[in-house]
Amino acid sequence: MKLESGSYFAATEPASTTLNANRHQQALQRCIVKLRDTMPIIGVRNPKIGTKNNHWTYCRPYDWVVSFHAGQLWLAYQLTFDPVFLNAARARRPVFRAILDHQRAQDHDLGFQFSLSCVAEWLMTCEPESHAMALEAARLLLNRYRPEGRYIQAWNALPPHGGMDAELANGRIIADTMQNLALLYWAFAETGRVDFRDAANGHAETTLNKLVRSDDTSFHTFRFDPMSGKPVGGETHQGYADDSCWSRGQAWLIHGFAQSAAVTGSQTYLDAACRLAAKAEELMGSDTVPAWDYNAPKDKPVSRDSSAGAVMAAGLYMLAQQSTVDAARWRDFGDRLIAGLLDSCDLTADPQALGLLAHGAAHVGSGYSDTMLPYGDYYFMEALMRSLGHTQFFW
Repeated sequence: MKLESGSYFAATEPASTTLNANRHQQALQRCIVKLRDTMPIIGVRNPKIGTKNNHWTYCRPYDWVVSFHAGQLWLAYQLTFDPVFLNAARARRPVFRAILDHQRAQDHDLGFQFSLSCVAEWLMTCEPESHAMALEAARLLLNRYRPEGRYIQAWNALPPHGGMDAELANGRIIADTMQNLALLYWAFAETGRVDFRDAANGHAETTLNKLVRSDDTSFHTFRFDPMSGKPVGGETHQGYADDSCWSRGQAWLIHGFAQSAAVTGSQTYLDAACRLAAKAEELMGSDTVPAWDYNAPKDKPVSRDSSAGAVMAAGLYMLAQQSTVDAARWRDFGDRLIAGLLDSCDLTADPQALGLLAHGAAHVGSGYSDTMLPYGDYYFMEALMRSLGHTQFFW
């Protein structure tokens, strides 16, 4: 069914308080203006990571973040019905066709890549080619499901831009994959093919059992024996340590379980998202922008991750929409995170900046911190929209 475009105020759920809603509305309008103003510079390229002067470096073919600018353009089109956003988003379709045509480019991030591009285009325009491409991507993602361990294999030992250590890649799940399950749930709804749903549910249950610790913190990754499927143990890749809690991983899980709960009606998934959110609330203390890792050493300046705040805020508003008891708690926490982003990370009024948020942490251990990130920008827009009561998205 085609999503309806409409005014910024076309909300169907309880929104934030009037004061917050006015501020969020103004921020969302600035996002739309920024996307329009930067089109002549960005063109059909896809932002990868920010530079020191708040310009972009751009994705090589097949990058996992290739869809996040497209996702922003589709949100802008949904809000404005302006064909300039439609045309800019559609112009990126060859990037996604290339992923489908190149086996080594296909990993668990097919969900990110195709939910925010081809599924979005289908929902907004009912264009048949985008529907066919999204289903093809879902079938490829389904092929990564390992029934012996009930998980979706995250990475490839031979990705398109150079090799990865096979021991690192094989038999590994990561927190980010919870976001990619949406493509499988969508494909099940479109086709009735139950193995799409069963693989998504299997992976979600394994993630809950293996990545979420008993204290409701989370591992970034978990390894299985790739032959037998037997569990090996939890580790980190982008966090501070194996036993630490990487904030964006926790945010991926909050949003992912909230989204899975919304699609399936599972109380188990909803409870998991609430427990993870409560733990993040505890770990943040009085902070309004998450530290990149909640266990990072406190004896030196701590890098913040605006992208973790944006992802988590979007997930919290989903929890507020589904909760019968703690709706006000999750909405207030989401509002607090948005306030932190607007107070200390907002670039929407900076005419020199090509993105929306500063102070993102892509991979602190590799030196990629304090920068713009296209996924932080996408989830910032999604969170602002959810705070205003919008419920129609692409996953």
